[in-house]
Amino acid sequence: MEREPRISVVMSVYNAAKYLREAVESILNQTFSDFEFIIIEDKSTDDSLNILLSYNDPRIVLILNNENVGLTKNLNIGIKKARGEFIARMDADDISSPKRFERQVNFLINNDDISVVGCRVGLIDESGNKVFGKEFRYY
Repeated sequence: MEREPRISVVMSVYNAAKYLREAVESILNQTFSDFEFIIIEDKSTDDSLNILLSYNDPRIVLILNNENVGLTKNLNIGIKKARGEFIARMDADDISSPKRFERQVNFLINNDDISVVGCRVGLIDESGNKVFGKEFRYY
């Protein structure tokens, strides 16, 4: 019987080709590698599916929808498929820092009274430059 991963990463993809490769690679290149990466492809009309099919990583669990069902249903599909002790969310246009999972898992292990963790967010523009400005400030 196959061992369960520590983390199940759940990501919904719909027409995300522009940023998808960088998002996927930011997960595959984590310093903490004990995870499964559940990707639900939601019947994209761009090159998203071809990008996802170009990966040959055993941690990727690719689910292909027959019709577009939307983010919420996709996340529920991914959560039902998840085998990990922890579930991590990822968006198809986000980039995770390389130590994200390492830090989050260590925190959860060392704080058993905590059930949910988040992370700091940095905003970048389409060129990858840090964006600062009133419209991007969250309090």
